[in-house]
Amino acid sequence: MKNDSYKRIYKSQEYLSPLGRIEYRALFGGYSLAIEETVFAMVAEGELYLRVCEQSAPYRVNHPTPLLTLRKRGRPVLLNYYHVDDALWDDRRTLLTLSSHSLEEAQREKDLRYDRRRLKNLPNITFHMELMLLEAGIRDYHMLCTLGAELSWLKLREKRREISVSVLFALEGAIAGVHAAALPAQRRQELMEWVSSLPGFPLSLAEKLAAEGDLSPGEA
Repeated sequence: MKNDSYKRIYKSQEYLSPLGRIEYRALFGGYSLAIEETVFAMVAEGELYLRVCEQSAPYRVNHPTPLLTLRKRGRPVLLNYYHVDDALWDDRRTLLTLSSHSLEEAQREKDLRYDRRRLKNLPNITFHMELMLLEAGIRDYHMLCTLGAELSWLKLREKRREISVSVLFALEGAIAGVHAAALPAQRRQELMEWVSSLPGFPLSLAEKLAAEGDLSPGEA
């Protein structure tokens, strides 16, 4: 059966070559097919399955085929990929068109996932602050969370010494998914105490009041 899957992979690479260079890798007992790291199809037990998308709906209504089912940890898992039957293999033009739709939809969803990780899409993060974070080497939400608000703020201050405590609150809110003003008072106080413990960082009265939620000084 493994040889059958390899044969199907090679046939897929041949038939769908106009879309780009197709690479494959083992996944869930089958093989994923991808172009430029965007997975749009699967091969399992010697059969090809295309990713379901809105554009393929009219074809699938007239040519219903089963979805891909694989076993993960001993349990069947239904995946959103539909079977390419012999009739579709014989219609290379339609197969190529449907495959291009699957690839385009997979790329669109991939772009959306990336966009959600964009720093400027987080609470409190303006385009200007995103540029500052990128300048400090903090590229996305995952890196921001990994570093935490405190270390991220220190990295910003390595580049711009004028960065204020309000930016620290903004970073903490971005990680938590809330506006800086909605941070719990206890967490604001913890952050303020942490800043106060840093050598050579005197706090202004405005910043101390901001920690208590009485006012919000400028972003930087």
